[in-house]
Amino acid sequence: MKILVTGGAGFIGSHVVDLLIQEGHQIIVVDDLSSGRPSNLNPSATFYHMDIRDPEMRKLLASEKPEVISHHAAQIDVRRSVADPLFDADVNILGSIRLAELAYQSGVRKFIHISSGGAVYGEPVYLPCDEKHPVQPLCPYGASKFAFELYLYIYKQTYGLDYTILRYPNVYGPRQDPYGEAGVVAIFTGQMLRNQQVRINGSGEQVRDFVYVADCARANLLALNQGSGQVFNLGFGIGTTINQIFEQLKEITKYPLNPIYGPPKAGETFRIFLDANHARQELGWEPRINLGNGLCKTVEYFRQKELVEN
Repeated sequence: MKILVTGGAGFIGSHVVDLLIQEGHQIIVVDDLSSGRPSNLNPSATFYHMDIRDPEMRKLLASEKPEVISHHAAQIDVRRSVADPLFDADVNILGSIRLAELAYQSGVRKFIHISSGGAVYGEPVYLPCDEKHPVQPLCPYGASKFAFELYLYIYKQTYGLDYTILRYPNVYGPRQDPYGEAGVVAIFTGQMLRNQQVRINGSGEQVRDFVYVADCARANLLALNQGSGQVFNLGFGIGTTINQIFEQLKEITKYPLNPIYGPPKAGETFRIFLDANHARQELGWEPRINLGNGLCKTVEYFRQKELVEN
């Protein structure tokens, strides 16, 4: 089928594109390259250098007529959302609503929306968080992601646009930006391989649910024809501290230094991991790559690719 992947030159979106093409689908990528990279683009995809808020998106959908949209394009930086909540809302809420509007007008069958299991729940009432957990985000990013979830429900009820929502955990793996503001595995790996000082924000006892990027890409494949009108957490259901991530990467990379600690980031949840039983039961999804293997794969990628290119 023909599938439009927004953010398809980005870290996670590019892995989704690769898998969908591998499975025989025809892929269109829309990406403004604000954080995505041309080097991530699959040469078999049709690429449009465009922001999802661009008025030309109407013509694009009318001419390409995708059957499914996999919506990965977003403002993803928690700290930027705290500093500039209007920009965060303009991209993640208004930009996404414009895309949903065009989707139903253009006859798109299904809209797969990437939300954030790490941000929408806020500080958990219980762990692991399932989809029935109260939504009480601590940052504008989490609020904007959840707000558009509500709009998708309305678009299905009112206009008949089907959807599936995937709430991602902390995703890591090849192509993640080691110079960005998010993605502790990539940032630590890049610093360790360059023998630079690693800085941990806060105590390092913050807990996250780390899932390898290929596993999240597979959930998008499964959602093409399953999970109508439903929300799914992705995750291992196991928490790992930032200090534990540091120690594992230190051993893999043979990094000789200890970390230094700074103040915690504003707006971030301290402890979160996710119950993915719903995805297991309805989509047949579960993570296949454990943390140790995933970290080794990530370090090897950075050694062979990232350090060479940069």
